[in-house]
Amino acid sequence: MSEAITSRSTDQEAALKVQNLTVAYQSNPVVRGVDFSIPKGRLAAMVGPNGAGKSTVLKACLELLPRLSGDVRIHGDLFRKQRRRVAYVPQRESVDWDFPVSVLDVVAMGAYGRLGWFRRVNRSVKAAAAEALERVGMSAYADRQISQLSGGQQQRTFLARALVQEADLFFLDEPFAAVDVATEQAVMELLRDLRARGATCLVVHHDLATVPQYFDWVVLLNEQVLANGPTESVFTADKVSQTYGGKLVFSRKFFGSDGSDV
Repeated sequence: MSEAITSRSTDQEAALKVQNLTVAYQSNPVVRGVDFSIPKGRLAAMVGPNGAGKSTVLKACLELLPRLSGDVRIHGDLFRKQRRRVAYVPQRESVDWDFPVSVLDVVAMGAYGRLGWFRRVNRSVKAAAAEALERVGMSAYADRQISQLSGGQQQRTFLARALVQEADLFFLDEPFAAVDVATEQAVMELLRDLRARGATCLVVHHDLATVPQYFDWVVLLNEQVLANGPTESVFTADKVSQTYGGKLVFSRKFFGSDGSDV
């Protein structure tokens, strides 16, 4: 059973609220009875061991995977009614980077939710795409094919595409995987800027050492939610050890000797 450290008023103000979410692959449940909520304007990390179902939860929230059960609310309403308010940055491994399209074209695709797939990209969209590329430090690569980019550059490109969507809830699936330090810091700067503008971000994250530094909200997941709430309350040695089945040796770089985070 999850430990939800949220108040009734927090639930009412939630950007994302998930209740009793169960998802199965070939009749085998991957996540069961998942419950959590994230208030508006938070940088939230979803943390758990490999195979815990983190990416599955994101995809189920976005209706990219069918649910056996569960209710997902985006700003209090169904995803299909709030779709335009949600942006998704998938894992890089799930993208066909050999598709013959330029960086600017990929970023402009973020506007299709507003334009519709069969309307031509106009000057205003191209201008928005160029501005988004500038925000992520990719202006110089606008005319390159995406297959010519490094891993970090590809990640920045998909972040720029998410910006063009003009969303206020962002789902990011391991955005720091296999990127350089400069890209990681650029991504965090962008996420903090989004939070300052009132947006909410849910990030699947694997580096426990940076959780207290990067995030103000944490969801601990291992097939079920073990804890959900502010980082200072949830990200403790005991709760994280429970999430990982007691198999971790914690570094004092991010946990205090009393088991609290520092």
